[in-house]
Amino acid sequence: MGENLPALLYIAASILFILALRGLSSPETSRAGNRFGMIGMAIAIATTLFVLENKGLGAWVLVALAIAIGAVPGAYIARRVPMTAMPQLVAAFHSLVGMAAVLIAWAAFLAPRAFGVGEPGHIHLQSALEMSLGAAIGAITFSGSVIAFLKLNGNMSGKPIILPARHAINLGLGLLILIFIGMMMTGEQSWTTFLWLTIASFIIGFLLIIPIGGADMPVVISMLNSYSGWAAAGIGFTLENMALIVTGALVGSSGAILSYIMCKGMNRSFISVILGGFGGEDASAGAGAEETRPVKQGSAEDAAFIMKNARKVIVVPGYGMAVAQAQHALKEMADLLKEHGVEVKYAIHPVAGRMPGHMNVLLAEAHVPYDEVFELEDINAEFRTADVAFVIGANDVTNPAAKTDKASPIYGMPVLDVENAGTVLFVKRSMASGYAGVQNELFFRDNTMMLFGDAKKMCEEIVKAL
Repeated sequence: MGENLPALLYIAASILFILALRGLSSPETSRAGNRFGMIGMAIAIATTLFVLENKGLGAWVLVALAIAIGAVPGAYIARRVPMTAMPQLVAAFHSLVGMAAVLIAWAAFLAPRAFGVGEPGHIHLQSALEMSLGAAIGAITFSGSVIAFLKLNGNMSGKPIILPARHAINLGLGLLILIFIGMMMTGEQSWTTFLWLTIASFIIGFLLIIPIGGADMPVVISMLNSYSGWAAAGIGFTLENMALIVTGALVGSSGAILSYIMCKGMNRSFISVILGGFGGEDASAGAGAEETRPVKQGSAEDAAFIMKNARKVIVVPGYGMAVAQAQHALKEMADLLKEHGVEVKYAIHPVAGRMPGHMNVLLAEAHVPYDEVFELEDINAEFRTADVAFVIGANDVTNPAAKTDKASPIYGMPVLDVENAGTVLFVKRSMASGYAGVQNELFFRDNTMMLFGDAKKMCEEIVKAL
């Protein structure tokens, strides 16, 4: 029983990880899902420590030190990070998973006896493939996640950076990576071969993400999430660690499925997403001449009067709400409207914010009832029956040009049909374009009233007026 106990515990941890994913599929069960994941990870770590029972005091000290190095700053950062910076945090964590895979692959390559994968220069064929794939995918995940972090954090422009002949360069690097993996499997297992494999993978990771525009970042986040899972699974085979294999496969497959769903939500090609070949050449098309068309501007008092006399109001939150941390003031406004007999619902676009579920988390934080929050396909038809669409900080996901302007970089992306509401109240700081760099045609519609200012302050002023 003692010999089989680690395997049984790893199976238990894997089951808890599956339950965690199941729980995270719905806001109502997301807290339970998080608990399942935390318990599963605790079991996996405890089992790993149990396996170290006969490895000596030095191994225990090293593992304890590693846990402290990861846990202390990780807990501090997670507690301190604002919700607006959550996408950057996710990208940063993805980069760490990728680098961990690279370092483990190199450890196995330099000390194959310790990992039971062969002798120096004579690594088993299967193990050579596993560590090569782990190093390659891990390096791509690391460098790609670093670029995603810099773009999301504002350290690098969110606009696409188009390199000459980038597709040819990426293809050449991809072929080089395959050649180096083949060399590793056919006996050419020198450290220079493995080094060039790693360097080529780091470079292609940078080149895959640099051309992608800010509007496509939600898809990039889910794509890198998938990459990090496959990197972990590949290294799990090298370490012969079942929990790592199962966990990596879960993360990789769920991230791929999420990427596919996000692609449908943005009218993107899934293959193009995987290869990093999207959001590039077209993304600059949104840049045009300075906008001079007039818009209808209103005040908080105007908005309060219009909404108080409405039958149905649909709220459309976006990244501007997150930046202003306006979710609590918005919830207070909605509660007051409901006291006046107004029906209030919330419409969430799949890519609103900077990562999947960004708006859902913020609304849940403000204790907005789950049954008032609807996805695009469930509520889009209701805008025709809504007296008011209250758009707070959302831009690209409400742009009618996505349905009419074939020259627009967001053409074909499913958007919320807010223009069909009786009145559109649009809360925005200025007339600046959204993250995609495209001017929103909704601003200039006859039934749109612009409410310029900070989203939180505007909601608070509307509350006072109500």
